[in-house]
Amino acid sequence: MSGKRSLGRRFGWLWAAYAVSAFGTSLSFGAFPLIAVLVLHAGPAAVSALAASGLAVGAVAAVPLGPWVEFRRKRPVMVAMDLTRFAALLSVPAAYALGALSFVQLLTVSVLVSAADITFNAASGAFLKHLLPREDLLVANGRFEATNWTSIVLGPPLGGAAIGLFGPVTTLVADAVSYLLSALGIRAVGGGEPRPAPGARTRGSLLEGWRHILTSAVLRPWFFNTVLVNALIMVPVPLLTVLMLGPLGFAPWQYGLAFAVPCLGGLLGSRIARPLVARYGRHRVLLVSGVLRACWPLGLAFIGPGTTGLVLVMVIELGVITSCAVFNPVFSTYRLEMTPTDRVARTLTAWSVTGKLTTAGLTALWGLLAGPTGTRTAIALAGLLLLATPLLLPRRAAAAPEECQDALPSSAGPP
Repeated sequence: MSGKRSLGRRFGWLWAAYAVSAFGTSLSFGAFPLIAVLVLHAGPAAVSALAASGLAVGAVAAVPLGPWVEFRRKRPVMVAMDLTRFAALLSVPAAYALGALSFVQLLTVSVLVSAADITFNAASGAFLKHLLPREDLLVANGRFEATNWTSIVLGPPLGGAAIGLFGPVTTLVADAVSYLLSALGIRAVGGGEPRPAPGARTRGSLLEGWRHILTSAVLRPWFFNTVLVNALIMVPVPLLTVLMLGPLGFAPWQYGLAFAVPCLGGLLGSRIARPLVARYGRHRVLLVSGVLRACWPLGLAFIGPGTTGLVLVMVIELGVITSCAVFNPVFSTYRLEMTPTDRVARTLTAWSVTGKLTTAGLTALWGLLAGPTGTRTAIALAGLLLLATPLLLPRRAAAAPEECQDALPSSAGPP
């Protein structure tokens, strides 16, 4: 099968590095709020502030890093960001062992990791475009997507067991080590990488990334759609946690099961994405999967107690995750192709910063909204707004801009 063909030794090392860091991150899923509650005895307001502030401040901290990444070789930047995350995360168990861990340190580490995440992702997108020919990008992104969902299926349950056996900071040690292993894997990729030549088109701040997105008739509608959809899918999650573990009386293991099992849909979606594109064309796949991922979450407002409620959550999450797993690798590939090589890092950074700030802002807003309106009403409102987001999707396929054509094979064009 073409989807199983080798993409070369260098991509093999890159994929291995991605896999080990993805599993490390999944093992430590929810570790920061758990440590804040169990070790520092933080209340709900402090835990919410930790989640939103780390996301938002980390995004702002990443703003000057986009242009910095653009002007440098991407592989050393990726190694530096992995080592930054390794050192930052390892400081938490070190402080815990010394009895010196504080809420301020947790917040600082959260900000550093968030900023490093954005910077790493921007550099890795640009490096992938350099590493592989255009026809292999969708295969590579599909493999990354499948790896990500596999880690989410396996990581949180194993991480929960490790915390129960060895203590609250155990998974952060594993996550830190995973970034060190990732850095070693990226170094092993080897090979040459040209240094970007500073010129008229590569000078400027991160505003150039936003300018490219907002002035592009191709990317602009996708930008508004993906930022809003991702945020509106995420904002009800804390409210759903409160609803399921509180009034509905689900046990923690049932709550974990409700979100772990549907991640199998991520494996399915990532595997069928490329065959669907081959059969129906890229734009149709993006349009249909983009609509489908917005149709499911409204049902979360109607879940009840017991087995029926648990099954309903699983079905809804399975629909959301499968749709997203089809959409994500196809769109990631499309966005790379539609962005000139000398703007990839700034464009991806601008996109990530906007997405994280939007998610943080709406999460905080929905937390406030749930007070006067009720948890179910707030969840339903997010679902209703999601139903309107397909109106932002472009109905027609667009050709690559002329400035991107030089980076593509002459025979290649959008399906």
